[in-house]
Amino acid sequence: MKTIGILQPSYIPWIGYFDQINKCDVFVLYDDVQYDKNGWRNRNKIKTANGPVWLTIPVLTKGKPDQKLCDIKIDNKYNWREKHIKTIKMAYAKAPFAEDYIPEFEQILQEDWELLIDVNLAVLNLLLAWLNINTPIHLSSRQHIEGEKSEKILRFCEKFGATNYLSGDKARDYLDTELFASKNITVNWHSYQHPTYPQRYGEFLGYLSVLDLIFNVGKKSKEIF
Repeated sequence: MKTIGILQPSYIPWIGYFDQINKCDVFVLYDDVQYDKNGWRNRNKIKTANGPVWLTIPVLTKGKPDQKLCDIKIDNKYNWREKHIKTIKMAYAKAPFAEDYIPEFEQILQEDWELLIDVNLAVLNLLLAWLNINTPIHLSSRQHIEGEKSEKILRFCEKFGATNYLSGDKARDYLDTELFASKNITVNWHSYQHPTYPQRYGEFLGYLSVLDLIFNVGKKSKEIF
């Protein structure tokens, strides 16, 4: 059985994102769909002494409501790189493993990024390496597959020879499971139970960027999620 997963790319995603990738034999970043302005594509949260804080990459969307995610440009007139690194360093100054990882993360951010998808992919590949996840990653925009919702996802399954599609729970509202069954492709749902782990600043807070897990527990991160 070959399992495929398909999700939109996100900036420094949460733990469940990586659990889903880890359970797949091949993974597609769905980047040729319309950009959702208030989603997770260009932002995520970390925990600080004052509670959760957003790290957001500014993007150019004004007057361009129908842009595809793969075409979204970063608004580099803002000094977002330095802000992100400074916030992370302050928040995790005393986290046990932060010093092992932050320099490499900082190096990635400091590159001359123009497109959001490029920085998201570079950061994702770095995080996958840290977590020792070897699932091959593909961009949907490079596959030249047409179709709407269920039909397009089915075509990704067929292209990569998948017999099992691991879908996020939110797709239950629209995914045509009968269409997949007619092609002998099984649909399973990724229902993730968030773990707890040693964390700074009081009561445990979940659904943060995976950076929080990695900086706090290091190489044991994959075992935890």
